[in-house]
Amino acid sequence: MKAQHERADNSALRAENDKIRCENIAIREALKNVICPSCGGPPVTEDSYFDDQKMRMENAQLKEELDRVSSIAAKYIGRPISQLPPVQPVHISSLDFRMASFDGYGVGAGPSLDLDLLPGSSSSMPNLPFQPVVISDMDKSLMSDIAANAMEELLRLLQTNEPLWIKSTNDGKDVLNLESYERIFPKPNNTHFKSPNIRVEASRDSGVVIMNGLALVDMFMDSNKWVELFPTIVSIAKTIEVISPGMLGTHSGSLQLMYEELQVLSPLVPTREFYTLRYCQQIEQGLWAIVNVSYELPQFASQCRSHRLPSGCLIQDMPNGYSKVTWLEHVEIEDKTPIHRLYRDLVHSGSAFGAERWLTTLQRMCERFACLMVSSTSTRDLGGVIPSPEGKRSMMKLAQRMVNNFCTSVGTSNSHRSTTLSGSNEVGVRVTVHKSSDPGQPNGIVLSAATTFWLPVSPQNVFNFFKDERTRPQWDVLSNGNAVQEVAHIANGSHPGNCISVLRAFNTSHNNMLILQESCIDSSGSLVVYCPVDLPAINVAMSGEDPSYIPLLPSGFTITPDGHLEQGDGASTSSSTGHGRSSGGSLITVAFQILVSSLPSAKLNLDSVTTVNNLIGTTVQQIKAALNCPSS
Repeated sequence: MKAQHERADNSALRAENDKIRCENIAIREALKNVICPSCGGPPVTEDSYFDDQKMRMENAQLKEELDRVSSIAAKYIGRPISQLPPVQPVHISSLDFRMASFDGYGVGAGPSLDLDLLPGSSSSMPNLPFQPVVISDMDKSLMSDIAANAMEELLRLLQTNEPLWIKSTNDGKDVLNLESYERIFPKPNNTHFKSPNIRVEASRDSGVVIMNGLALVDMFMDSNKWVELFPTIVSIAKTIEVISPGMLGTHSGSLQLMYEELQVLSPLVPTREFYTLRYCQQIEQGLWAIVNVSYELPQFASQCRSHRLPSGCLIQDMPNGYSKVTWLEHVEIEDKTPIHRLYRDLVHSGSAFGAERWLTTLQRMCERFACLMVSSTSTRDLGGVIPSPEGKRSMMKLAQRMVNNFCTSVGTSNSHRSTTLSGSNEVGVRVTVHKSSDPGQPNGIVLSAATTFWLPVSPQNVFNFFKDERTRPQWDVLSNGNAVQEVAHIANGSHPGNCISVLRAFNTSHNNMLILQESCIDSSGSLVVYCPVDLPAINVAMSGEDPSYIPLLPSGFTITPDGHLEQGDGASTSSSTGHGRSSGGSLITVAFQILVSSLPSAKLNLDSVTTVNNLIGTTVQQIKAALNCPSS
């Protein structure tokens, strides 16, 4: 019996041994296909001893590389990399120079600067404002309550006149009665900032746009489409978290946490950052309301100096594909630095970021989209050059990308880390440098320069001066005084100034180079943006092919009313003769972009900064001379 028990035990052990051997084979086969969860790479099949030796050798090589780069950094920056502030992993190369005037460039001596060796404080953002965040169920419930209360307040503000709103005696616009507002909507904390430099801006406006309500709602609830719809106002917009997707097809009940950065197209006006809850609700058939209200995230609370009280719009469907939109903007702003004197009246009056600017931009862009979707084109639009409707749409898409690129280069977005020229001379130049690798831009180092100045000429006359090809040789220093002819024309709005043109310069050495130009105008201001494009690229767009990969490096002008109003008590320095009207002066921002080098690893020569600085200075002087304005 003992022998039988031993044989039975041996049989059991053999069976267990076979089972373990099979599991071992299965594990070895599985290890051959394993993927590293952190890097996604294949498994290491070498012996662990050799792995350690290989890692030690790589570590030694990295230390040598670090010592070499640190010595170079000490040479150019004055201290080794180990003493520099920590650099975040997201790298946005930029270089800022501050120019006091055209006579003094304000740039230190030195033959060149290496972009890769810039300190982290100016070449990367310390915290990307739209980084992913973890939102708990309690936070989502709180967000839903805040959005519902904000929607209720928005509807009352949009649908009520007196006593909440009174008409301004200066321009007839709606002005919020703060006493009535605080009485009807009491809040425990009257302000979200403790600084005394707090301003409240509130405005309301309404108008008709050529787009149906559901299409508008779809564009408003998509952050990418939101930027495309308002490129002159919104520099950055990102959806951080979708709290509630809402009903499919109508977006009713949709709630999103968003980040957006708003701009005025001038280096003199800082951007405004908001973390907002955007909530959409369909009130009834053909009627939607969208509300924006600030929601402070603890990790970014110290960065924002702008708080949005319940703002938004009411969208009502009308016959024939039109919509009536009523817009409301209501914000609290803390001015960390005083607004530059050129823009003080425009910003403090609420016109720079007010409801009228949003609505007029929306009307103009909806007209542009309507022209884009129209398949038939007139003879004047084609001009005998653009052969098909597909070619027209391709040209319009190319021009829109050009305008978006221009707006990005002019603004003072925090992603650029640009220097704000508050308190500088009348004409100061802000210069930034970035490495370009996008498909729609030339590869290499791009230098952008912008400045703003005032002229005692009406915005309409300034716009006509820039748009007219007959007066172009008076300001375009790159044309060398040669005549320019319009060879193609596409209307993209009801105003004759809203159009896209293809221009050809005579008697130039570059016969294959054309100029793509888009001009647009509304009551809030105007743009004239242009870019040299070679003839083969224009032919690609005109034939209806995808223009996404045509490289563009646009320059241009923005024209804005100066915001001065005629005051009966003489408080304003305006020279206007009409009561409550603009003084007739214009704020003009001129911006150039040039490709410094086509090699991404090249260094920026300071002569390039001097060149673009002189280019802007010469352009400004020629504009003043052509419009009979003093050069001082």
